[in-house]
Amino acid sequence: MNWLEVSLTVDGELAESVADVLARFAPNGVMTEQGVRFVNDEDEGTATGPITVRAYLEVNDQLEETRQKIEESLYYLGMITPVPTSTYKQIADQNWMEAWKQHYKPILIGERLLILPAWLESPDPKRIPIKIDPGMAFGTGTHPTTQLCLELMELSTDHCPLTTAIDVGCGSGILSIAALKLGASKVLGVDIDMESVKNSRENADVNAVGEELLLGRGSVAEVLAGQFEFKSAPLVVANILAPVLIRLFDAGLADLIQPDGEIILSGILDHQAESVIEAGQAKGLKRGEIRQMKDWVAISMKK
Repeated sequence: MNWLEVSLTVDGELAESVADVLARFAPNGVMTEQGVRFVNDEDEGTATGPITVRAYLEVNDQLEETRQKIEESLYYLGMITPVPTSTYKQIADQNWMEAWKQHYKPILIGERLLILPAWLESPDPKRIPIKIDPGMAFGTGTHPTTQLCLELMELSTDHCPLTTAIDVGCGSGILSIAALKLGASKVLGVDIDMESVKNSRENADVNAVGEELLLGRGSVAEVLAGQFEFKSAPLVVANILAPVLIRLFDAGLADLIQPDGEIILSGILDHQAESVIEAGQAKGLKRGEIRQMKDWVAISMKK
């Protein structure tokens, strides 16, 4: 099946009216797209600039009639307020679920780990596979922050056998699953987003991980308050933005680490590394191994 895309780029006030017009003729709904402005690294973003409104019309015997009705409706809207010319583009249908899979390949991490798209066979049976379905979770293992964190986790377990671990901001669960596959008997993964907790469980199922992965909604405060099975561990991992890591240190992040334990921090741009290290040192931690990939840095700190 082929589709005809109709789109108009308008200001914010006109977007809703244009969307209403297109929605009358597009049974699959209307999509709007707008730019986002970020004030700083911690900013969640503010929508800004013109809005592009898109709809998709099925290419069939009624297409020309539908297109004429859209133009008539936009003409009448234009009598009230100026409306820009609509743009039409032919879109060939395809199996999107299969198409995006072609872009995901196994990723070798360190000496022992392998991030493996869930539908592929392992190219190296000697490596420990962490299966991830990029279609159903945040955090696919392709980003430097995740890879750096996994490298340091592997290095940590080379030096000392792993018993338990805490994953703060577990996202897709990839780090929690890795900790279990690196030898932990039990891992606690927490995230303030319930959708992330759900995605972590889905990826755990893909990896045949069961009750040894404890998951729940929360962050440092909830763990320290005893809302979960344990409140500290010899290994803590946190792949979160640097400003959030610094805030979490004030909230008690270092208290999650058992004596002689270690925390692995990622999600840090190279120019932010010193601030994160200083925040950890202020809580009595000592800087350990540092790894960098492109502009991203991961830091190990010991208690």
